Amino acid sequence: MVFSSVGFLFRFLPIFMILYLIMPAKYRNMILLAGSLVFYGVGEPYFVLLLVLSVLVNFALSRYMFWEPKSPQNNRKKKAARRRKRALILALLFDFGALFVFKYWDFVVENVNGLAGNQILPYLALALPLGISFYTFQMVSYQLDCYWEKVPEKAGLLEFATYICMFPQLIAGPIVRYGEIAERMKERRIRIRDLENGLKLFAVGLGLKVLLANQIGTLWNTIMTAGPGNLHVMVAWLGALAYSFQIYFDFWGYSVMAMGLGKMLGFRIPRNFDNPYASRSIAEFWRRWHITLGSWFREYVYIPLGGNRKGSARTVFNLFVVWALTGFWHGADWNFLLWGIGFFLVISLEKKTYGKWMERSLVLGHLYTLLLIPITWVIFAITDIRQLGAYLANMVGIHTGGVLVGTGQFARYLKEYGFLLIACVFFVTVFPKKWYHKWKDRWFMVVFLLLIFWWSVYEIVVGSNNPFLYFRF
Repeated sequence: MVFSSVGFLFRFLPIFMILYLIMPAKYRNMILLAGSLVFYGVGEPYFVLLLVLSVLVNFALSRYMFWEPKSPQNNRKKKAARRRKRALILALLFDFGALFVFKYWDFVVENVNGLAGNQILPYLALALPLGISFYTFQMVSYQLDCYWEKVPEKAGLLEFATYICMFPQLIAGPIVRYGEIAERMKERRIRIRDLENGLKLFAVGLGLKVLLANQIGTLWNTIMTAGPGNLHVMVAWLGALAYSFQIYFDFWGYSVMAMGLGKMLGFRIPRNFDNPYASRSIAEFWRRWHITLGSWFREYVYIPLGGNRKGSARTVFNLFVVWALTGFWHGADWNFLLWGIGFFLVISLEKKTYGKWMERSLVLGHLYTLLLIPITWVIFAITDIRQLGAYLANMVGIHTGGVLVGTGQFARYLKEYGFLLIACVFFVTVFPKKWYHKWKDRWFMVVFLLLIFWWSVYEIVVGSNNPFLYFRF
């Protein structure tokens, strides 16, 4: 089920919220878990069984990690340490094994068979369960926090299942650590103010997704349909700009809706997005984009590998591993690895040479970042390596064949999408966010958000289904 759908807005959400609010507080986790499984099961009726199995296996292993059988005092600590390590290894094998089978197996098979010149491994052709990359990382974070004794209180089965399956963040994040919501998982108070602010945030996110991301996405799709090998340099850059806006408002919209739903349920879901296009370096961009994913890789990969504590060569290696994994986390295609390694190279150069100077330079830093980001999104968006090469060649003025889509087409696109492009540029700035926080309690802002909501509903009804881009990861 998608937040920006009629079924969610006018069937699931009203019915769920009524039940959630009228039930005694001690039953709210039960209602939230049941509602979340329904939410997931509507779109993934078979994969909800995988989700439930993953929850049960991870809960059992986390409990086994701290199980204390009767044994002589002198052996108890050694046995406990071995048991904890064994439980952690089993949990990691199960979680990453399931992710590998569903997301990466066919990619490995395709490349192994291609190198061998023969089909030596079988294809599974399995559909990708929605949200598996997100809930796998969330389960792994819980297991590692238990192993490192960073969990403030071990979760019961109901609390753990609700934490993993909670529908506002189940399918596309943010990746929440249990310690961040442990207290509210036990007890939470829902005030009228929380419901009001949550609804306002949800309306904002819905507008970002439906009125900006979906609309500007049609420009990118139109340009790609013309063929990535025969675009005028200006058209190629316009397409890159369109996709940069699409993924920005798509992901920002989802993140804001998730925060709004969290407020309505009594949770404070962590911020996952902080005006990344206002950055003055690529390193700063990644501190602002997908904040919880970056935090996950820092806490559970970069620091355990040694971080920057073991010399410059080891630091570079650790960064390479993190960025290669970040790329492959997003998808099982070579373009995602190129995308991750590209960020590694640029951020490494920034750290060693010009990064601090760029961040101090208000104008040059912004221009530098805004020039590179569309290029990285093109690498991210086009999975076919040949098409990707052709598109990047077009961006530097190299025409690779076909009927050239020239400046006349560029002018037509500007005429058709000019107002929308201006709106996207405006909403990327800090002003809309500042004005929202300044006036969110004024009557005219409430009226404006109601107009945004119903305009979004109209576009949903008359338009085609357009799920969030991050759902495919």
